[in-house]
Amino acid sequence: MTEPRIFHGDISPQDLARALAAEFHHPPYQVQSFSKEGRTFVQISTHDRPASGGNTALTVGIQKVEDGISVVIGNQSWLGVAASMGQTALLTLLNPWNLINRLDDLAQDYENLQLSERVWEIIEQTTRASGATFELSERLKRAVCPYCSTGNTVGEPRCIACGAPLGYDQPTTCKKCGFVIRKSETICPNCKNPV
Repeated sequence: MTEPRIFHGDISPQDLARALAAEFHHPPYQVQSFSKEGRTFVQISTHDRPASGGNTALTVGIQKVEDGISVVIGNQSWLGVAASMGQTALLTLLNPWNLINRLDDLAQDYENLQLSERVWEIIEQTTRASGATFELSERLKRAVCPYCSTGNTVGEPRCIACGAPLGYDQPTTCKKCGFVIRKSETICPNCKNPV
């Protein structure tokens, strides 16, 4: 499973689920979407008996978070693709001319191996189109004063209400996954990337 990526902005789990279904609900793939306990899941898989290549599947988990969504992709099922590639290798060893008959299978297996990368591309295109990014939304770009609880714009050195220093209370996000982090943190708690 990948680490969650958080996209801040005006996008809902259903928006992303619809975009994934629109992109992948055609041969050789099938898509189903369901919601459970506040999360939306999109399962993308090859048909039970694909015309070429092996079977593969993965699940995308989408959850609403404050001012955005959190997205995680589960591990892709590789067994069907590996079996198909193994069969191609064995048949080619027995008779090199068999490779010509298996070109469609090899092309589909290669496409299936790229599935999780293609899913991330669609997720990033969809979030960008809706204006959602790893950057904090305007509403979250507030440093709350620890003394008087007044919201201050990011970058204010002192509270506009009481004058207290704001220092490390300025929020920011991880450049790799979009997780909200504090200035005092040197490693993102979500993806473990140095900040």
